[in-house]
Amino acid sequence: MMKMRGFLVGLGGGAVGAALVVLVLVLVFNFGEAKEPVFQTAAETPAVYAPTTGTGQSPEQIYQNLSGGVVMVLSEFANPGTDQFGQTQSGQALGTGFVVDKQGYILTNAHVVNESGQQASGVTVVFNKGGSETQRVKGELVGVDVGSDVAVIKVDPSAVTLDPLPLGDSSKVTVGEPVVAIGNPLGYDFSITSGIVSATGRSLQAPNGQTIPNGIQTDAAINQGNSGGPLIDGNGRVIGINEQIASQGGGNDGLGFAVPINTAIRSLDQLRTNGKVQYAWMGVGLQTITSDIASTFNMKTQGGALVEKVYPGSPAAKAGIKGGDQTVTVQGQQFTVGGDVITAADGQTITSADELIAFLAQKKPGDKVALTIERDGKTQDVAVTLAERPANL
Repeated sequence: MMKMRGFLVGLGGGAVGAALVVLVLVLVFNFGEAKEPVFQTAAETPAVYAPTTGTGQSPEQIYQNLSGGVVMVLSEFANPGTDQFGQTQSGQALGTGFVVDKQGYILTNAHVVNESGQQASGVTVVFNKGGSETQRVKGELVGVDVGSDVAVIKVDPSAVTLDPLPLGDSSKVTVGEPVVAIGNPLGYDFSITSGIVSATGRSLQAPNGQTIPNGIQTDAAINQGNSGGPLIDGNGRVIGINEQIASQGGGNDGLGFAVPINTAIRSLDQLRTNGKVQYAWMGVGLQTITSDIASTFNMKTQGGALVEKVYPGSPAAKAGIKGGDQTVTVQGQQFTVGGDVITAADGQTITSADELIAFLAQKKPGDKVALTIERDGKTQDVAVTLAERPANL
């Protein structure tokens, strides 16, 4: 039995989309009542780590060089609960992860080790030793960042040979470049698929509903069990953590998405140091205003982030940012208008809500930002001192 968690969205871009797709977090291959999973063996390929040379590598070379640093993550849940049909869920789930250093730290997705707010009671990490040989070691859950769907596991570095994967720079990813995904789709352990980067700058939804900016879209086949595994570029560097798919039927339709590695590194650094991740918070609800919609509302701006809501007591409220007070419908889409439109932040042009979210993701609590807003047809500058995002948001 496989379990999928997802939500329905319309994909319409500038228009209203007619089709509904399911965005599925690709954790999970559930083992039902089985005490032990049955592993399908991988091809007999040596697991040897080799540093990237800076020249392009074939999928075969990448697998030979890096598969030894990709692991299977088995999570145990003490109280698995029931699904939407009232059936008892399995207490064990399978995902993927990868080694990031010689100290034994491993990156994976938060939803691999966290089910609806319940953290795994035990984690087992399975290493590929080449061919059909594997090695199991106990993993320690260092911390979980549900807001970016990132988790950190640690294994005893003296218990296993560690082959860290080189980490790339997701800000330099380009559309069309080749990529591979290594993971454990549907329990087929240590499998590789290949494709290209289909798009960048996608906004992904974390398990708690928060937005993950700058997501990477790929057509490399990703299925349940791939969650937490690396998306690797042609030079053998990890550029993302495979996280979810968009599908009309729940299977792979060539629409896979990865959390950018720069976001994951930020979470990794804080989880290793503090055991938690802090996010800067302005305290607004936002919606994108395009130039067409702006002209409909007689706005001077050519686009920006419309402030629909300001949370009481938030940094935005203290700075005098104004939220909307009237709901209108344009082309079947609802807008709460009457509030400010943010058009720039620290001199950087803001043309959408996603751009502002991505900008704020680079900040930390206590940072001051200079916003340019349009209010009642006039432009003005507002300074906001960011706070730490509350745990319940």
